[in-house]
Amino acid sequence: MTDKHETPRALPLNQQWRTSSRSSGGNCVEVRLSSPNQIQVRDSKNRELPSLSFSRLAWTALIGAVKSNSLN
Repeated sequence: MTDKHETPRALPLNQQWRTSSRSSGGNCVEVRLSSPNQIQVRDSKNRELPSLSFSRLAWTALIGAVKSNSLN
């Protein structure tokens, strides 16, 4: 994840699923970059379920909204 004013770090294309280092207790998601502009997200407890796909722009906006607590 990134700081509010930090540019998102680049993920290598076709990277394996990765879990946040801040995750604990099994309540987490995994992410991967499936194409240069497509990020996939899945539930780490239910990996067989379909993943969600976000454009890089939508993912950056979502992370920013979560960090600023503006999803209420």
